[in-house]
Amino acid sequence: MNLKAVRPKRIHEEIVTQIRDLVAGGQLKPGDLLPSERELSERFQVSRASVREAIRALESVGLVASKTGNGTYVSSSVDALLSPLSSVILQQKDVLLDIFEARKTIEPEMAAFAAERAGAEEVEQMEEILTEQARQIAGGETGVEADTIFHSVLAQATKNKVFLKLNEAIVECLRETRERSLQVHGRPVRSLVGHREILRAIRARAPERARQAMLAHLRAIERNILKLGGADARRWEKEKR
Repeated sequence: MNLKAVRPKRIHEEIVTQIRDLVAGGQLKPGDLLPSERELSERFQVSRASVREAIRALESVGLVASKTGNGTYVSSSVDALLSPLSSVILQQKDVLLDIFEARKTIEPEMAAFAAERAGAEEVEQMEEILTEQARQIAGGETGVEADTIFHSVLAQATKNKVFLKLNEAIVECLRETRERSLQVHGRPVRSLVGHREILRAIRARAPERARQAMLAHLRAIERNILKLGGADARRWEKEKR
């Protein structure tokens, strides 16, 4: 029997789920102000650190936006534009090569835009995420959560809402595949190295360097996943040639 270990849900993920459900159900609308961090902490009966982590995750996918001194608001949504695309991607989880072909077209450009447009706060946030990814890996974890958030913040740094939604769809589609890939010995460290090279290019405001660093990172991931896929992956690879 192909059974997998059951993993407890992280506290911040439950907060994210509840807020997303409120938005999806129309109880929270674009422009609505969320309760303060302290109030959310009291309502959810969790620490303020968990609330901050949830808000950061929601910001990374463009669902909310924080305005200094004014609180956190539900963002204007572009779901109506991209939900059909997201649905198609999510229903085609087995077409990995098609997905990576698209990623290698889209994400290097996202990295280049991030190199041109990222604010100091976003660069600092990405640095903190990579520090956390390194901590997770050193502790024997895959670092998959930090890996996911890094790509989300990079998409946010493009200042393009469509890129945000494309990234969100890709993240949902590849969640399981990303985790499997990062369980391969040595892969988490190589992923971290790739992220650091991308971030160095973004910090240096070098769009072409960021583009090439992201492309190299995605090619390495693709090779790793094809190895995991065995005969079917090799067949798909041959069909693409």
